[in-house]
Amino acid sequence: MGNYNINKGIGRTVEFKGLKAQYLFLFAGGLLAVLILVMIMYMAGANSFVCLFIGAVGGSLIVWQTFAMNRKYGEHGLMKAGAKKKYPKYIICRKAVHRYLKYNRKSTAL
Repeated sequence: MGNYNINKGIGRTVEFKGLKAQYLFLFAGGLLAVLILVMIMYMAGANSFVCLFIGAVGGSLIVWQTFAMNRKYGEHGLMKAGAKKKYPKYIICRKAVHRYLKYNRKSTAL
């Protein structure tokens, strides 16, 4: 059995075979999901070759996409991309302009 080192320094993120931080969880979770899907299909009575094909294709797709996202987004880029999707593109202003410019005596009284 191979000996794999997980490089961890003080103040550094976990890295395994080039995958950093949250990509390790995506990688492990994706492969676990593919394994469970294949097991359910096999127990449901699907053809063994279909199960093997779906397992091989699904596992390869998870590996390929995880490493591609790791290269594209980097260590913290996936969180930044998720935050960018939640940021509004523009702010909707439904009041008329004169309502914002109107002098309000109640708010200025001390």
